[in-house]
Amino acid sequence: MDLQAEAEDAPPLDRGPGRGREPLRTCIVTRVTQSPEAMIRFVLGPDGAVVPDLRTRLPGRGAWVTATRETVAAAVKRRAFNRAFRTSGASVPPDLPDRIAEGLRTDLRQALALANKAGCVVTGFGKVESAILGPESVAAVIHASDAMPDGRRKLAAALRRRHGDAISAIPVMDDLSNPELDMALGRDHVIHAALVAGAGTTGYLARWRRFRAFEGLASASEAGAPLDAGATACDSHDDVMTLTRPGMPAAGRADDGSPQGSD
Repeated sequence: MDLQAEAEDAPPLDRGPGRGREPLRTCIVTRVTQSPEAMIRFVLGPDGAVVPDLRTRLPGRGAWVTATRETVAAAVKRRAFNRAFRTSGASVPPDLPDRIAEGLRTDLRQALALANKAGCVVTGFGKVESAILGPESVAAVIHASDAMPDGRRKLAAALRRRHGDAISAIPVMDDLSNPELDMALGRDHVIHAALVAGAGTTGYLARWRRFRAFEGLASASEAGAPLDAGATACDSHDDVMTLTRPGMPAAGRADDGSPQGSD
């Protein structure tokens, strides 16, 4: 099949941001029609490069791909962007999935910074534990990816005391490292944090779910790894159970998972 025939068979491009955007989009790889929130938009830059438009704001006609690493990699391998944009000259970086993952990770850090400015973030082991056990409790718990297991277990135990069987409604996250948390929150030695209810928390959770879904990390079951062994709670909004990566002990940390001398 030549390029012209393939282009005619490809899903249609959109008409650009704010120009009669349809409520559903068709993936140029799977041909599945779904909500734009579950997809990534791509545009063709002036130099012919395929550019991910993670916030759907870039001008020009756009092609849509299901928002998973696997599907984006398939789009690169199958030259789906050339067909979608009806050109043989589209420049697609071979590491496009990695670039998107880094972009989503950057969005995650920025969303945490915004939540912090909105007063939705509590930091420090003691303050997080108190917030969990308080009358309002927390909307989510965040650990640095390199937090020690003992601190994770103690906060998991606090969640269990506070919520009992409803613990599965509290997401527990460890996708960002200690330096990334420090950068997002503008302070040093952030190992444990919590999100309280608010608009900033809603935005962060949406970006967290998108990042996890792209990386294929939102599919494991809590059953195989109980919370006191380092597993996360379930995010009841998505009916998806997720597991954390095991924490790695780091020098200079107290046995509650926080650096010596930190809060």
